[in-house]
Amino acid sequence: MKALVTGGAGYIGSVTVEALLARGDNVTVLDNLSTGHSGALFAGADFHQIDLLDTGPVTKLLAAGDFDAVIHFAAFSLVGESVSDPEKYMRNNVCGTISLLNAMRAAGIRSIVFSSTAATYGEPRSLPITEDQPTLPANPYGLTKRFMEQAMEAYDAAYGLRMASLRYFNAAGASAARGEEHRCETHLIPLVLQAALGKRENVRIYGTDYRTPDGTCIRDYIHVEDLASAHLAALDYLAAGGESVICNLGNGNGFSVREVIEVCRQITGRPIPAVGASRRPGDPARLVASSARAREKIGWNPAKYDLRVIVEDAWRWHRTHPNGYE
Repeated sequence: MKALVTGGAGYIGSVTVEALLARGDNVTVLDNLSTGHSGALFAGADFHQIDLLDTGPVTKLLAAGDFDAVIHFAAFSLVGESVSDPEKYMRNNVCGTISLLNAMRAAGIRSIVFSSTAATYGEPRSLPITEDQPTLPANPYGLTKRFMEQAMEAYDAAYGLRMASLRYFNAAGASAARGEEHRCETHLIPLVLQAALGKRENVRIYGTDYRTPDGTCIRDYIHVEDLASAHLAALDYLAAGGESVICNLGNGNGFSVREVIEVCRQITGRPIPAVGASRRPGDPARLVASSARAREKIGWNPAKYDLRVIVEDAWRWHRTHPNGYE
């Protein structure tokens, strides 16, 4: 299969490129490197440094590429930043995706696997979260992702462009070659491991009075290699003629902030100081996914659902890459 991967120099995108190359697919990466890393690119993938808002070069690349499908990761994804600068997120995430969809339509590409998010749901009505729950995003980031899904649904109805939208929860862990590095780190596990490496004095726990067993938020963590395998499964599902589908990706188990920190202490053998801080606005107490539809529709099964395995893989990568991809 010949696939175009947008955002393929990012965390989840690069691990997915790694999985595609490992099974022998022909891969082209499109990334503007605004948040991705050149060090995360693979020599086996053709690379084009293009912004999706540059419609001309995007259209030209897709027209000449003879691609079977697109996997679309490219988007800004910081919730707080989306609140303070929604225009940046609307322009990049929404307008960039419309540019991509139009280029796909012109090139006759009819399949897209989309990197979506649990942020499309907002405050959950019940747990575990299923795809049938209302989508009421609580921030502009989640809003842009939901709008992109709706745009793809409209393009499917009008032009026959089928999508598999994968709404995942907290990505974590690392592959043998690629790991998690963000210029502005907001994810819990890398923050904790940075403290273990002495790059931070402590870890802040935002909220210790939630109605959970230990007072801290509970989240569903999923290994990045399991996310990559889901994107490959969705790609194959569409290639076999599957209809458009939206699926949650999670391991079905929730872990509290304190539980994550304690596992990181055990794995690293380091004390990792933690301090309480005020709640962040809009943080739900619990977010846990049901992945029953992904198992049924695209045949996906997570293999690395144990939190210790997730942390062990992340720690291995952070220990061997203390300065990230520099």
